Amino acid sequence: MNLLLFLVAFGAGIAVSFQAAINSQMAAAVGANSVVAALISFLCGTAALAVVAFARGGLPDALAALPQQPLWKFSGGFLGAAFIFCTVMLVPRIGLLNLVVLVIAGQLITSMAIDHFGLVNVAMRKVSALRLLGAAVMIVGVALALFGDRIAAALER
Repeated sequence: MNLLLFLVAFGAGIAVSFQAAINSQMAAAVGANSVVAALISFLCGTAALAVVAFARGGLPDALAALPQQPLWKFSGGFLGAAFIFCTVMLVPRIGLLNLVVLVIAGQLITSMAIDHFGLVNVAMRKVSALRLLGAAVMIVGVALALFGDRIAAALER
């Protein structure tokens, strides 16, 4: 079961890369308007989720529970909108690879902190020294992806 879940997570990573590239192309098609492209992306996603939520059932009960929720639980939508906007704006400026490796680095560091300290009410999962080493290796990989060509050129001098 974990293998299947890992494959789904890997597929989500593939989707994020394609999403950023596609949304960037949408922005170019609508007059380089990153905000409109992000809005279109969210509207399409909202329509798809509405169909699935309606088909799955339980939508009225779920919506009825919303007024009792603390405001911070609604921030996920704002964070998602900010992420989509940033990808649309940044892909043509810094490139897809640079964007994705920096996003991964940010996700890696933040996820470790969230797990380790149990932030935003997630289950606490202490980060071991071995996991820290794995994260450090990934950060080195990020640095090589970002600056590898410059490092190689400097070493050749």
